[in-house]
Amino acid sequence: MSSFNAYKLRCSIPGHEMDVRGLASADFPEGAFVSVSRDRTGRVWVPNSSPENGFTEMHSMSGHSNFVSCVCTIAPSETYPQGLIATGGNDNNICVFTLDQSQPIFTLTGHKNTVCTLSSGKFGTLLSGSWDTTAKVWLNEKCMMTLQGHSAAVWAVVILPEQGFMLSGSADKTIKLWKAGSCEKTYTGHEDCVRGLAVISNTEFFSCSNDTSIRRWLVTGECVQVYYSHTNFIYSLAVFPNSQDFVSTGEDRTLRIWRQGECTQTIRLPAQSVWCCCILPNGDIAIGASDGIIRVFTEVEDRMASAEDLQAFEDELSKTTIDPKTGDLGDIKIEDLPGREHLDEPGNRDGQTRLIKDGEKVEAYQWSVSDDRWMKIGDVVGGSNQQISKSVVYEGKEYDYVFTIDVNEGGPSMKLPYNVAEDPWLTAHNFLQKNDLSVMFLDQVANFIIENTKGHVVGPEQPAGGDPFTGGARYIPGASDERSGFGADPFTGSGRYIPGSGPNPSAPARVADPFTGGGAYSSAALRQTATNIYFPKTDGLTFEQVNSSQIIAKIKELNGSAPQEHKLSQELLESLVRLLVSVSEPNSSESPPTIQEINLLWKASHWPEDIVFPVLDIMRLAVRHPQVNESLCGEAEGVQLCNHLLSLMSPEGRPANQMLALRTLCNCFSGSHGRALLLAQRETVLSRAADLANICNKNIHIALATLVLNYAGCLHSQPDLEAKAQCLSVASRALETVQDKEAVFRLLVALGTTVASDQTAQDLARSLGVNSQISKYSSVSDPSKVAECCQLVLKEIQ
Repeated sequence: MSSFNAYKLRCSIPGHEMDVRGLASADFPEGAFVSVSRDRTGRVWVPNSSPENGFTEMHSMSGHSNFVSCVCTIAPSETYPQGLIATGGNDNNICVFTLDQSQPIFTLTGHKNTVCTLSSGKFGTLLSGSWDTTAKVWLNEKCMMTLQGHSAAVWAVVILPEQGFMLSGSADKTIKLWKAGSCEKTYTGHEDCVRGLAVISNTEFFSCSNDTSIRRWLVTGECVQVYYSHTNFIYSLAVFPNSQDFVSTGEDRTLRIWRQGECTQTIRLPAQSVWCCCILPNGDIAIGASDGIIRVFTEVEDRMASAEDLQAFEDELSKTTIDPKTGDLGDIKIEDLPGREHLDEPGNRDGQTRLIKDGEKVEAYQWSVSDDRWMKIGDVVGGSNQQISKSVVYEGKEYDYVFTIDVNEGGPSMKLPYNVAEDPWLTAHNFLQKNDLSVMFLDQVANFIIENTKGHVVGPEQPAGGDPFTGGARYIPGASDERSGFGADPFTGSGRYIPGSGPNPSAPARVADPFTGGGAYSSAALRQTATNIYFPKTDGLTFEQVNSSQIIAKIKELNGSAPQEHKLSQELLESLVRLLVSVSEPNSSESPPTIQEINLLWKASHWPEDIVFPVLDIMRLAVRHPQVNESLCGEAEGVQLCNHLLSLMSPEGRPANQMLALRTLCNCFSGSHGRALLLAQRETVLSRAADLANICNKNIHIALATLVLNYAGCLHSQPDLEAKAQCLSVASRALETVQDKEAVFRLLVALGTTVASDQTAQDLARSLGVNSQISKYSSVSDPSKVAECCQLVLKEIQ
């Protein structure tokens, strides 16, 4: 914006047959934008050269079987040089179009309810939000991640310019910040449904809500400003290129323009719901409303509508009927209202409303600073908004309203409970679903709710800041655990374990196995430095070190002080020792473990958490043995083993148990049954393991990195993109906190293995900002393998 001129109508575009629910500026052609509507279509509009400065419909898009709720444009790429258009609908689908085709080039399915918000990011990433309470990340026609954590519909999503950060706003009144698929922060403050989000910069964003407020947030969590001016639900926001000024629209029939933190202009519309807005490249503002008309406003005099069209717009506005129950005008007592002479006094601010009595009629006027006069904005009809209904009890719960709905004449009536803090469209949808009614009734039921609850005001509810599942505050791993880290190996007394027999001093450093230090990669001796000896690594890494005598001594010591119900007899202790001996050496001549010994190991692994660690160390060694792997990881027992190890990995657990549980999972990959089990339980295992990155303990970090690497190796040749996305996510998150260079190296190998020879995985890694995240490791000098591996990963994804 070059100046603080007032915005005036440029043109009206009656292009849709029903509510216009979404608008987005297009990259091509210049000055174009896209609209979507409840009439199930999307339309591309381009500016024309007519004297009216209007827009012409370039083409119409169809592909949804129900209302179209939202739209965004995807930036141009080599494949699609004009960019793409994505639309979300009440049919739960996302349709993706080129700008010159009326049918979608592909459709994204996966949401279980209405897709009501979309945002695009770099490298073709698409973020969607839905009434099913989730957000989803899409890339190359595939769902890469599902963001779960909200307890109600996700009404707004945006991707921040800082690669990898995403925001979601929900009917649960919260906003969540996501990084690599994990919720990093929850913002609370709004007292009702969050309906819109808009990016200011890498570090700031706006939100708007049904609570009639707009909030400005720092990404770090602080709400730095709250803006009030709207008198009803606020549906959408858009930010000007100066990253300071913005516009908003809502249920109070207005478009409001905010400059330097103040609402400097209020434009009333002859439609109740102003659903959406977008700012065009030239600074003009497009809005979509419930009357199906798109209106464009400009501050540039040459583009403003003719005097006749401006007067026609004002006349249309003046003929609007205003129901005071909207809460916009306050309580009205006709006998107390002044007459027309009240309009001789100037207003105090732009958008100020004034009611006057003209005989038996009540008229509403709004002050226009730019025109220095009162403009009629409608006739007021209906009664006062002071009639507040009392709570009604239905099925044991209190509601503001319980409506009786008769769908079929003569058939049974149905009850529709509703609280004014709820979203009417979501309530209507749930009502139709519960009663097995056609979704075609959605508009009818939602509008019925809106019309019959206008003006009902309730006190603000407490913000829901707790964990949506437990009700408690969200636990941050390691935040309150003041115990010292479990640093050394608990049995050998040594520090970080390096798999294998240790470095081979006679092997050249460049050709040594990067994990064991041995000469397994001796064929690389004559290769150039750039040769990739690090990934893809598809053979699993295991933790092999053992000191049987120390393990046995520790078990006997702890057994002596164990509770009576857990204490092992001498005979059982000897069985456990035999099992340890038989599994300690891979090529041992000892007889294989018996089923009784394996059952004993399983039973002993349930010792109290403060004494169980030496048993877990036996289990770590035992699961490498084919018979133990089959017995403990088979179909029947495998899930129990997984659940038990995951319980020991809880973030508030003991570091020794966490580390040994992780090592046991890593060693399970050594057998086919273990691999099958862990692939089946991947989502749960990796999610729990990822939380342990926040614990300051290098042994835990190395075990975590090894687990991710083993998963990456198993998935390398598989087309399971969602699984690879989780590997990328967990590795990326872990690299934010892990310091130990061996753990960093293994995470880099895991990243490299995941993206190697997989273009989609490479695109996802770029969209998550992996390249900027790991580039700092490209100059690590000790050990050199960290920098070498990092450079090779960067080469894959840049």
